[in-house]
Amino acid sequence: MFDSDALFELEPPAADSVSFADLARRPLNELVAPDWAEALAPVEPQLREVLAFLDGEVAAGHEVLPSPSNMLRAFRQPLAGVRVLIVGQDPYPTPGHAVGLSFAVDGATRPIPRSLANMYKELQTDLGFPPRVHGDLSRWAEQGVLLLNRVLSVRAGAAGSHRNKGWEAVTAAAIRAVADRVSADSAGPAPLVVILWGKDAESVRPLLGSAAVISSAHPSPLSASRGFFGSRPFSRTNAMLQEQGNGTVDWELPPLP
Repeated sequence: MFDSDALFELEPPAADSVSFADLARRPLNELVAPDWAEALAPVEPQLREVLAFLDGEVAAGHEVLPSPSNMLRAFRQPLAGVRVLIVGQDPYPTPGHAVGLSFAVDGATRPIPRSLANMYKELQTDLGFPPRVHGDLSRWAEQGVLLLNRVLSVRAGAAGSHRNKGWEAVTAAAIRAVADRVSADSAGPAPLVVILWGKDAESVRPLLGSAAVISSAHPSPLSASRGFFGSRPFSRTNAMLQEQGNGTVDWELPPLP
């Protein structure tokens, strides 16, 4: 079973106490969990370049999402504890929504984004868990579910505005690191299930090696009815994890965050 006590304890600084320039100056092992610092070291120059770009965006008067304190939040979860990888696209462009975990929003956000609402509908159909009014997915992250966007930032109000600015190299390295892990007591890859929703997520498949993959249409209202609904990703993930000897994820979220 997954040991939640193994989570790397790195509390994010207050949103108003850190800037992107601050992040760009800090040692990598102060920004992410120690094993992530090692895995991302080869792309550290690209990471610092994109952080400098974000600082320039702010200097030019643009609001960048999520806040600096949440920008690298996905990497505070130890690499060694990742059991499930869910690949997103880029953060929600609505101010107050993006929190550094793909598909998640702040627990106080109402209403939740429609893609997330569709995920909850499928979760109810799949496992019988009632939809929640909040979008705090930290309970999943605490169990080793890596909620990773392909691009980790966005200009407020402009979806996709930070694509091709350097994040893709960073997240490609992260995805390879997850797929290439070798457990301490085995010569084979560590247990892992990867969930790919939509064409953007499918583009990372060449990075995944022999990892178990579940793929379908994206939960967006534009595509959910074309293969996402009825795909049962949550129960299928648990079945694959059990086959790999790594327990299951409790996908039920608390009624309130």
